[in-house]
Amino acid sequence: MKNAIITGGSSGIGLGIAKHFASKGYNLLINGLEKEGHLIALGIEKEFGTTCIFSAANLLYPDEIYQMIALAEEKLGPIQVLINNAGIQYVSPIEDFPDNKWEAIVGVNLSSVYYASKAVWKGMKSQGFGRIINITSAHGLRASEFKAAYVAAKHGVTGLTKVLALEGAPYGITCNAICPGYVRTPLVEGQIADQANAHHMTEEEVIEKVMLKKQAIKSFIPIEDLAALALFLASENSSTMTGVSLPMEGGWTSQ
Repeated sequence: MKNAIITGGSSGIGLGIAKHFASKGYNLLINGLEKEGHLIALGIEKEFGTTCIFSAANLLYPDEIYQMIALAEEKLGPIQVLINNAGIQYVSPIEDFPDNKWEAIVGVNLSSVYYASKAVWKGMKSQGFGRIINITSAHGLRASEFKAAYVAAKHGVTGLTKVLALEGAPYGITCNAICPGYVRTPLVEGQIADQANAHHMTEEEVIEKVMLKKQAIKSFIPIEDLAALALFLASENSSTMTGVSLPMEGGWTSQ
């Protein structure tokens, strides 16, 4: 069995990925802020018969990230896969963008990727194998109005992915990013409401005229598709694929 850490793994995209990996025999540490996180982990254990533990580490704090990685190594053993999935969002014109929201979004969406990757690096080097998979966004490749912090952070992860790919290449460590379009998660549900405010539209109009407007395929991205791609990137078969940001966004970035 292999061991994986998934940040933001107790809801949304991360939970979908966690369940898919567990179904393939992975032991997991999932991270999140859900009060029922331990119950979510227990549910995965019971459903798939693998070990799944929960960490409520706040990714804004490096010490808590390091403690989370140490917990995973203690309870599961060597970590083969790190999936940096956690993300938060806030939508506002730049002149009204709250400074504390900027700091929080950059902290969770970008800085935590650095700290978590750094924390697993030594163990992956010693094994001669590692897979770091960053769940970024189409906004790691393109920009949209009213998302200064999110777009900046996701572009930062795109660059960090390349650096880790170069540094990991001699040691069997790969680092790639998946760049989804809109997935109907709790995070996106919040964005729909925020965008409705910002654009003075109904939520239905936001989905049609703002969110899916840029996609050639006019539908939300299935979590199952993202999970299957993540599993491939975690496998031996992706050993020569590294430093790549893979769009799964209904053709958005083709325009």
